Amino acid sequence: MSDAGGMGRGRATAEMVAQRANVSRISVSRAFNSHTSLKPEKRALILRIAEELNYTPDRAARALVSGRSHLIGVIVPDVCSHWESQEVDALTTALQNEGFATLLFKTRTDYSMDEKLLAYMRGFNPDSVIAFVENVKPTTLAQFLDRAVPIYVHYPHPGEPEPAETGPLHDRLNVLQRPGIEQAVALLQGYGAKRIAYVSGVERSQANTAREHMLRTVMAERGLAPPTIAVGDFSYDAAYAATIDLFRVGDGADAIFAANDVGAFGVLDALRHELGLRVPEDVQVVGFDDIAQSHWKSYNLTTVKFDLEERVRALVRLILRRLKTPDAPALHETLQTRLVVRGTVG
Repeated sequence: MSDAGGMGRGRATAEMVAQRANVSRISVSRAFNSHTSLKPEKRALILRIAEELNYTPDRAARALVSGRSHLIGVIVPDVCSHWESQEVDALTTALQNEGFATLLFKTRTDYSMDEKLLAYMRGFNPDSVIAFVENVKPTTLAQFLDRAVPIYVHYPHPGEPEPAETGPLHDRLNVLQRPGIEQAVALLQGYGAKRIAYVSGVERSQANTAREHMLRTVMAERGLAPPTIAVGDFSYDAAYAATIDLFRVGDGADAIFAANDVGAFGVLDALRHELGLRVPEDVQVVGFDDIAQSHWKSYNLTTVKFDLEERVRALVRLILRRLKTPDAPALHETLQTRLVVRGTVG
């Protein structure tokens, strides 16, 4: 009985493919690299035989030769929240389209990372690492990365000096929150809102801190009193409870700006179902992120949008630029925000 070219005895090798196709071992390698020159008919023959033998190139061996692992590490604080899951999904797809595989690492609840896990990451020798948590500092990552330059997301505030390029080299995606927040405050003020509350995210999150800072700045510039802070943690339940406290213990608000869309969902449900208030007639609500669920008719949420596709493209560009110019100084990409107006303001 045939064993399909001996495949029952172990994994197929490039030499086996070369022998069957009557070509050199180098030709087999070239067939799997679309950037190398090879006659189309020879490439087609090699790939057909490789498929018959169930042969795939040994990535580890190729990495030793090329110095590239084609692996990208991604460090996230959470993998089940709506924004992170959508971003990881989109990023993984984009990286796969560029020939990369993704290594996903999750931080502790305090956004720090187990050094044993970082040592494990180093064993994979990733080409790049994207850190979506600022608590895992470049100085920490540098101890566990050989040639990879990590990428961080930064939320600059106009008027603040640029962070000094000190310490280990790292690249940045700068997210400019002012345009979207400014548009949101102008819209709320245009509809008569004077008392604006902010339902916050996790206190230790740089994104939350920068968001609150920008909201305070814009409101002050427009002659509004500082926002009332209702403490949340980016979750639905915390925002729901904070909204009830805001109205039953505090003085309420004309409008509520939530640190993210999931929090805004909790705000909306608390207003409508617990407090018996109408949105937007009694209270107006704005979220942040524009996750896929924001346009659902039950919420129809006005929100400040991060364009997910643009964000992912910018991250991929940073990776490709760094690999092309490994000795370049710190690389930056910039992403704008904008307001998406739906039914919770008006």
